[in-house]
Amino acid sequence: MLVDSHCHLDRLDLEPYDGQLQGALDKANEQGVSHFLCVCIDLEHFDDVLNPAKEHKNIFASVGVHPNEDEGHDPSAEELLKLAAHEKVIAIGETGLDYFRSEGDLEWQRDRFRQHIAASKQSEKPLIIHMRDATEDTLRIMKEEDAGEVGGVMHCFVEDWETAKRALDLNFYISFSGIVTFNSAKELKEVAKKMPKEKMLVETDSPYLAPVPFRGKPNQPAYVKHVAEHIAELRGVRLEEVGEVTTENFFNLFKNANY
Repeated sequence: MLVDSHCHLDRLDLEPYDGQLQGALDKANEQGVSHFLCVCIDLEHFDDVLNPAKEHKNIFASVGVHPNEDEGHDPSAEELLKLAAHEKVIAIGETGLDYFRSEGDLEWQRDRFRQHIAASKQSEKPLIIHMRDATEDTLRIMKEEDAGEVGGVMHCFVEDWETAKRALDLNFYISFSGIVTFNSAKELKEVAKKMPKEKMLVETDSPYLAPVPFRGKPNQPAYVKHVAEHIAELRGVRLEEVGEVTTENFFNLFKNANY
């Protein structure tokens, strides 16, 4: 059994399934993927994230605004709390910092991140952290705001082992996406080998970042199996062990998720 701990079901390419989400879910189920966390990136499409979770017992949702979203509504912690009150919302995010795609004075990103951390602590729902080209500021703010009080996950982790250890010390899990299957991801593969098994998750981030052998094509939740297979190969264990451990970790972290 596998859990896709981070996907964007509202943004999937459903053309192969006659436009029906159920087709993508069935394909994932065939590959042993049993549960899905549909992650929010802006409030304008929050209903599109939440509705699949309301309709399917095995789909959960988050609420948050991605650090690169600079045109939509920027919520306060109180607004996030209201939306997070729904029983199918199990996480706050994705949030964090991204200096790769944004330029200029990015204090607004850091302010937004702090609002999300505050909402996480007040709701007692874990954070989903996006961190790109902003390692020091991200980890500093997490420490300053005591984000580890509730904890969460460093989604689509791409950093080295030293950075992974710093995140682990802050009470955060590490999630591996299809990037770990890329030949160029040498340091990340080392992280996957060294990671304490009780702090590891797998994800697709679909429809983005498809793993080998689908790199460059639209990603889908079924492909999380390829991420897990690669991690199993790196660690010298069976796929079933990676599936069992990462599924248990998911439900340990997201305690509001009903199994």
